[in-house]
Amino acid sequence: WWEFREISHREWLGGYESAAVVVTSPNLKNEIQFLYQIPDYKISLIPNGIRAGKIRRALDPGSIKQQYDIHPLAPVVLFIGRMSHQKGPDLLVEAIPRILAARWDVKFVFIGEGELRRLCERRAAHLGVSDACRFLGYAPDEVATAWMNACDIVCVPSRNEPFCIVILEAWDAAKPIVGTEAVHLIVNYETGIKAYLSPESIAWCIKYIFANPGEATRMAEAGSRLVAQKYDWDRIADKTVSVYRNVQV
Repeated sequence: WWEFREISHREWLGGYESAAVVVTSPNLKNEIQFLYQIPDYKISLIPNGIRAGKIRRALDPGSIKQQYDIHPLAPVVLFIGRMSHQKGPDLLVEAIPRILAARWDVKFVFIGEGELRRLCERRAAHLGVSDACRFLGYAPDEVATAWMNACDIVCVPSRNEPFCIVILEAWDAAKPIVGTEAVHLIVNYETGIKAYLSPESIAWCIKYIFANPGEATRMAEAGSRLVAQKYDWDRIADKTVSVYRNVQV
């Protein structure tokens, strides 16, 4: 308890003494204002970013899938991130039977380590969907990037998400995204689809994308454009430099 109070005090003090505070998302802005009473005039909203074009690769998706005993034409839903309660991989696992009931050939690739990995593996076995799942654990960047390009949908089932780099990476690879209402980066039905925090809703959104490939492509392309327009590091660096210059003035 004393550690929590000490950390909270230092964070409050940092906000009080600083001339400017940079936050990466509206959610985080609201949170620090609630916790530390930081006034609006101090806060600049500058998102995290990605180098546009960093993730997209010209590769054969089928060859990547075959390396993991997946049919080259089978559609793949990708989860990539910490296997933790916050990131919600268990919600996706619970959604799998509902997805397979509508589309039997879908496979699900989970990349990441964490306290929920074994639980998710056991739950997939209990639900009878282990054959549809590939739990890769930690994977080096080149493997994660290959799957980001080889998959058909990226699922971000987070329960809480201050900012999600995986969203930017999926957009950079021009992939359709199913997120949750906790993922503020997505504009619903424009740059992805937002599900409620339930397996039923996540399953519905994934099935919607599979059933509407034209919509999926449109949203993926919109996300790809947004990376270049708003989330490229050059633009973010310019905004950050501007904050420092304004403080010096």
